[in-house]
Amino acid sequence: MLSTDNAGVKTALQESHSEMGSTEILEKDTTENLSNGTSSNSEAAKRLAKRLYQLDRFKRSDVAKHLGKNNEFSKLVAEEYLKFFDFTGMTLDQSLRYFFKAFSLVGETQERERVLIHFSNRYFHCNPDTIASQDGVHCLTCAMMLLNTDLHGHNIGKKMTCQEFITNLQGINEGGDFSKDLLKALYNSIKNEKLEWAVDDEEKKKSPSEGTDEKANGTHPKTLSRIGSTTNPFLDIPHDPNAAVYKSGFLARKIHADMDGKKTPRGKRGWKTFYAVLKGTVLYLQKDEYKPEKALSEEDLKNAVSVHHALASKATDYEKKPNVLKLKTADWRVLLFQAQSPEEMQGWINKINCVAAVFSAPPFPAAIGSQKKFSRPLLPATTTKLSQEEQLKSHESKLKQITTELAEHRSYPPDKKVKAKEIDEYKLKDHYLEFEKTRYETYVSILKEGGKEFLSNNTKEAAGLKKSHSSPSLNPDSSPVTAKVKRNVSERKDHRPEAPSIKQKVT
Repeated sequence: MLSTDNAGVKTALQESHSEMGSTEILEKDTTENLSNGTSSNSEAAKRLAKRLYQLDRFKRSDVAKHLGKNNEFSKLVAEEYLKFFDFTGMTLDQSLRYFFKAFSLVGETQERERVLIHFSNRYFHCNPDTIASQDGVHCLTCAMMLLNTDLHGHNIGKKMTCQEFITNLQGINEGGDFSKDLLKALYNSIKNEKLEWAVDDEEKKKSPSEGTDEKANGTHPKTLSRIGSTTNPFLDIPHDPNAAVYKSGFLARKIHADMDGKKTPRGKRGWKTFYAVLKGTVLYLQKDEYKPEKALSEEDLKNAVSVHHALASKATDYEKKPNVLKLKTADWRVLLFQAQSPEEMQGWINKINCVAAVFSAPPFPAAIGSQKKFSRPLLPATTTKLSQEEQLKSHESKLKQITTELAEHRSYPPDKKVKAKEIDEYKLKDHYLEFEKTRYETYVSILKEGGKEFLSNNTKEAAGLKKSHSSPSLNPDSSPVTAKVKRNVSERKDHRPEAPSIKQKVT
């Protein structure tokens, strides 16, 4: 005889195929069931996993959201679901392709990453002697996703080479290197055949343009539209309700340049005032100060800016207003912010640069060698897993590389007789290398002065601020917002970006 709670779980499972409302009932009842500690949790998870695998009244696009939730029942379901896949004796790329044939890897960034973590754990369980650890498997899975974007995305310029792929993964296999033969095999597999996942039949029936747009933008009905490709969950910026708050206050914002430094149209350049909150690696821009009853709106999330791999500096070339700082993001957007005083301006500059220095993961670059068509590297939005000491060494190594490359670049200026396009390419790369040199110099200086300590000291200040300006939207206990933050994706576009008119030099 089923208990009342178990009957609720069963009913929800039977009805969850209808619409999202039923899915919410499923999650609510199973969460209550978990809290009761009943032994039927495992059985309920097995039943749901089987139905997801067999697509029994579920669509392919439904699977990931049931595997990727951050609760115990979802983890049980994911473990049971992965048991349907036997990766024994298969290579990592073969296993990932086999896995992707079963469902669509869609949903929020954090959900998709959790799904791939479950995959990595299962692969390691099936092949314990192939790769040193589960972390190593997950690292290679992420690397393949990034490589897939680099080789098969709509990029210009030279694609990443096999040697560059190998170099970028040095020293991150439990402190050692992955087998070169393994990395070569993975590289060639992705190069020869792009990674793709299954789609629902109704998606296949859409017109080519409609399907392409939705897949590229990751849009669904009634959700916030997103920029760029969502085929790579490691370039998206998630909204993390549990992140620490480092600084907040009123700022006026002016958008100077859009993605890739393309000048913002005149009608969209005006100044607007926001209540700014630097929370984790995201600068949220809200229209009003914190209010306890007010959650983050879609507009707030749309205005939010990720500061990973960003650089803030005083806008010395902007003289129309005082106390203006300039923020250049990972995707080369340029925003101006006016603070209420010189001290506030410097406080924002210090805090943004410190967050970027401490938390930005090492870049996973495309080639930026001597090719004529220059393209910037991919900058992962995921938080670094390095210790502060390792992070400092990584930044110092990158600074040394960039400094050497800039010197070599300037030692071979283009001949005056070459085409204007080649001169533009030379200037663009020079501008990029000069900016990156300044950025890494700033990061190294911050970490040498104790970056994390500076942030931890300020969380005390932020804690006091939370008490006086608390909001469910920024409270760790609040429910996560389902819409995504606007992404900073360093994807290369078909147009050639203009160098922003505001100089990039930090003074």
